[in-house]
Amino acid sequence: MILSSITWNVDPEIFRIGSFAVRWYGLLFALGFVFGYIIMGKIFKWEKIPVKLLDTITTYMVVGTVVGARLGHCLFYEPAYYLSHPLKILMVWEGGLASHGAALGILFAIYLFTKKVNKPFLWVMDRIAIVVALAGFFIRMGNLMNSEIYGIETNLPWGFIFVRWGETVPKHPTQIYEGLAYLLIFLLIFKIYLKQKSKLKHGFIFGIFLILLFSARFLIEFIKEPQVGFEANMVLNMGQILSIPFIFLGIYLLYRSQKLKSDTK
Repeated sequence: MILSSITWNVDPEIFRIGSFAVRWYGLLFALGFVFGYIIMGKIFKWEKIPVKLLDTITTYMVVGTVVGARLGHCLFYEPAYYLSHPLKILMVWEGGLASHGAALGILFAIYLFTKKVNKPFLWVMDRIAIVVALAGFFIRMGNLMNSEIYGIETNLPWGFIFVRWGETVPKHPTQIYEGLAYLLIFLLIFKIYLKQKSKLKHGFIFGIFLILLFSARFLIEFIKEPQVGFEANMVLNMGQILSIPFIFLGIYLLYRSQKLKSDTK
């Protein structure tokens, strides 16, 4: 029996002037980078890293995130359509970003960055993981404001009725579940960094980040609505399949980090 529910019918646009619109998703996406920039600035200051490198790594991160997320959606979820209409890949404003693609894009972008500045890849990823977890929280809140990526029907009292898409029964607000999971991961790994930054081992924080974030994603996917048609009859959906390699990578990095001496810059 449904005790109560939350009717969700938020306009995804904050305001519009002619054809130009400011959307909640875009604002929250940007806030993720703004807060990430501030936190990374603190980390660079604490570790006496030239602040000028912060602008460089931010540029790499933004490009890697957007390009990776877009290509991830196009190639993982709708390859037949986008390979037949390749120019559509460039039309990011039409929607369609994938977090697993963003993860791959970030990894590649940071790899290029480390080659440019001659820093160990895992040393950088240990710090980047902190702000990526926080950015994930903001992005999922943007998904909530878009009334997208929600879950299956529920009779829990916090179920959301997503009116914008014609829903009439409460669904799991999986955007909130994921967002809160990412926020807790951010708080945990940031606390680990603050306590152990002088004796961190390469890959330790990044390994924890990968295990926790993609395990949370894997589990929450069980109560999500399929994002694309072909997922309907799959035992594990695409999001879960793509999460598994990241979880194993995290386990490997955590194991490997225990065999290393403390980080040296």
